[in-house]
Amino acid sequence: MGGERGRTHGKTVLVVEDERSLRLLCRVNLELEGHRVHEAATLAEARAHVERQAPDVILLDIHVGAEDGLDLLDEIAALDLPVRIVLLSGSADVGPDLRARVDGVLGKPFDLDRLSAAVADSGVR
Repeated sequence: MGGERGRTHGKTVLVVEDERSLRLLCRVNLELEGHRVHEAATLAEARAHVERQAPDVILLDIHVGAEDGLDLLDEIAALDLPVRIVLLSGSADVGPDLRARVDGVLGKPFDLDRLSAAVADSGVR
């Protein structure tokens, strides 16, 4: 962990991921950096979080169990919320059209510096 990790401005982050261990990894590390983190294991849970309070950043798995995370991406786009979305993908087939619709893509597995950069400025492409 670098010395700058705990000095970021806190954001509200929603981690939409069906793998519990990945949600935990994201939550623990982002909370150490001062972010407020919510977890969703399903799209229904994610929708409920977004309805209560739109987060600043959503880390969105493309495949949330049997569900398609891109459905949530479409819904958020239709709501025109001021939220940045970073896709979490276990496959390398995120094409340019999809990349143009999001603020970043994190390939799994990812290192913690890339996770931090994705939340800090979504500069991960």
